[in-house]
Amino acid sequence: MCKVYNSIGSLTTIKSHLYKHGINEFNSLSEIITFQKNYYNYQKQIISNHEQLIEQEKDILSLEILQLETNIKNERKILEDKEQKEINQLKQELINLNLSTSRSFIRKFIYYLKELSLKKKIKLKELEFDSNVTYSIQELTQKYLEKINRYNYITFHFKDAVNEICLTPLKELERKKTLIDEINTSIYGAFGEQKVVKELKQLSDEYFLINDFNLFFPTPIYNRNENDYIKSIQIDHILISTAGIFLIETKNWSEESLNNLNLRSPVQQIKRANFALFKIINEEIEKYPLNLKRHHWGDRKIPLRNLIVLTNIKPKEEFQYVKTLTLNELTNYIKYFKPLFSNEEVEKLADFLLLLNDKN
Repeated sequence: MCKVYNSIGSLTTIKSHLYKHGINEFNSLSEIITFQKNYYNYQKQIISNHEQLIEQEKDILSLEILQLETNIKNERKILEDKEQKEINQLKQELINLNLSTSRSFIRKFIYYLKELSLKKKIKLKELEFDSNVTYSIQELTQKYLEKINRYNYITFHFKDAVNEICLTPLKELERKKTLIDEINTSIYGAFGEQKVVKELKQLSDEYFLINDFNLFFPTPIYNRNENDYIKSIQIDHILISTAGIFLIETKNWSEESLNNLNLRSPVQQIKRANFALFKIINEEIEKYPLNLKRHHWGDRKIPLRNLIVLTNIKPKEEFQYVKTLTLNELTNYIKYFKPLFSNEEVEKLADFLLLLNDKN
């Protein structure tokens, strides 16, 4: 199996974007794509789940209301008996007082005052009987009323009740969908790049694949072909083989994208990267002891071949210095070239390119 280094660039962009916004539950690109495809089903599932929750709440409320009614009735009976018992005790004290046989004026006066006090207490107790009982059970009554109101609201405004508890999870679902849609280009790009990596992995272990190869140039490289300066390059895949180095740009484009004049030409992109990489390799190779076997005619050339792999459809046209391939054509095309380097030299080339990439 081909030796693979680095994650694909689009996938790195996707992970960084999602993590930045607190979205960590996706473990693979396929899970993200599945989420996009099933977004509306997830919405329906959230609503359905919360409908069940509201139905369950209604059933629970019904039982709780019945239990509270029983509790209130029992508590009221206990409190009424207690209040009535206290009144009866006061009345009994009054009766006992009236049965007194004392004839002393002072005693009679004292009894008279006690009688007035007892009558006043009895009257006050009787007047406050209902309010005292009601006050003592007001906490239970309040709970009962709250549950009755909630039960009635659910019964007569079921959809509103469901929408209220769905609001937060639906908003979070929509937030994820919006954030994921913002990086659709990267998602489709990563999907295509994964296909290419999967295809290249089938090559033997004599091949080395570096994904998301990046180089930044402190001193920009003058590009005479376009009369501008190259500050950096990014190559989707670099494949190092006994036949040389393949620069591979992957495009998961539709026919509409192929004909879109606003999209940057991948031919121009990969030729630009080839020019910069060729220049930097020749500058850096003297500092890195590759020890490639010399030919008696002189130093050997390290071929840099430009490939554009289109995972859906490719143009009918051919382009100078760039080969366009479908996914099915990729490995056979690579194997077509005759070996120029030994396996040991290929490994040294791979180490050299990895070192360049790590510096950046």
